[in-house]
Amino acid sequence: MKLTRMTRRKAAPAGLAATALALALTACAGAGGGGGGAAAGDGEPVELTLATVNNPQMKDMEELKSAFEEDHPDITVNFIQMEENDLRDAVTKDVATDGGQYDIVTVGAYEVPIWAENGWLTDLTADLEGDADYDVDDLFEPVKNALAVDGSLYAVPFYGESSMLMYNKELFDEAGLTMPEHPTWQEVAGFARELDSDDVDGICLRGKPGWGELFAPLTTVVQTFGGSWYDEDWNAQVDSPEFAEATQFYVDLVRDAGEDDPVSTGFTECLNTLSQGRSAMWVDATVAAGLLEDPEASEVAGKMGYVHAPVVETEESGWLWSWNLAIPETTQNREAAVEFVKWATSKEYHQLVGEELGWSRVPPGARNSTYEIPEYEEAAAAFAPITRDIMLAVNPEQPGVAPQSWTGIQYVTIPEFPDLGNQVSQDLADVFAGRSELAPVLERAQELAQKAGDAQK
Repeated sequence: MKLTRMTRRKAAPAGLAATALALALTACAGAGGGGGGAAAGDGEPVELTLATVNNPQMKDMEELKSAFEEDHPDITVNFIQMEENDLRDAVTKDVATDGGQYDIVTVGAYEVPIWAENGWLTDLTADLEGDADYDVDDLFEPVKNALAVDGSLYAVPFYGESSMLMYNKELFDEAGLTMPEHPTWQEVAGFARELDSDDVDGICLRGKPGWGELFAPLTTVVQTFGGSWYDEDWNAQVDSPEFAEATQFYVDLVRDAGEDDPVSTGFTECLNTLSQGRSAMWVDATVAAGLLEDPEASEVAGKMGYVHAPVVETEESGWLWSWNLAIPETTQNREAAVEFVKWATSKEYHQLVGEELGWSRVPPGARNSTYEIPEYEEAAAAFAPITRDIMLAVNPEQPGVAPQSWTGIQYVTIPEFPDLGNQVSQDLADVFAGRSELAPVLERAQELAQKAGDAQK
């Protein structure tokens, strides 16, 4: 994982969307306990607290945790499910201030290398490599590499993803439209405006403020339009013509053919509209495909098509992301936490999900062996091959037209980026609502981005 010069130099004072109080406390706080407590299997009861995003795959994990608890009768796992933005705020504040509230946390690919550098996460390398049955080498290589710092693994992927375009084939057939395997954004915009009606949105795109909400897809649009947050010397590029053109294109497309309330729309809301047949297209995480193909939860199962994310000037524009399980250094139940993390990211867990909940719901993009399970290959035939192809095709070293000084596609791997992305996305909410023009929003965003960029010089 390539970290910026500033990320390596700054340790405890790093930001990461924590409160100002958390940042101040972090500067003088140690790395925390990470120690004792009852060891797994010694007969003493252990209660683990797991903080996680409320995505469907995480809800599946909670539903199946009884299988782990039956095999480990001395361990109870309590889940705390949160919206994505709330999870980031709560967990960041806890680990930054040595709060010790959580034994296991769901953490994104962006946070892992920075938090590891700050000494906030437990090094899991020896635990994983020392367990031959776990087979750490089976983990999906691009995702695993993003979670390692100096050769040590500080989190384990629960699922990995890129992004792609998902579309309702029935609606396209009825309109006489054909989706290319590698569409352009201009083609997609044309389809969306043609398919948009009183009953069906032409497209669903995230508009909910948040660096990991709106700016996940929007940053990839900026990159394929030729823009970027920064150049190689950390000069902000938010006021560039390419950044402005891409952002205006995105806003106009949502206004013309998207959902009625974009500022309240994130991953979950788009998933609901598409699975209910109320949207014709969606550009978002590849992991959504398994949910759309679940006949018990989706009205469009078997009716969907999947293609590469739309482009303009680049060959690919999909992102690379993973939701991962990590153990804060502050846990007092390290051994029990390691046992659960290994179980929830194991080959056996993938088999359990398939057998108990359905093969299309197996966490994708985490283990190579998953793609060799015959039942999964059959159930996920519509989306598994393209998901794997996209994840191997995207380039986190240079996702856009110009070179960059960090590794990452839909985010900038600096501690200041969450606050920057959150502030700018809040301002863009006024643009979606028609209360502000784009130019003054990007002018302010340029100033904010340059302050963050200057900190890297």
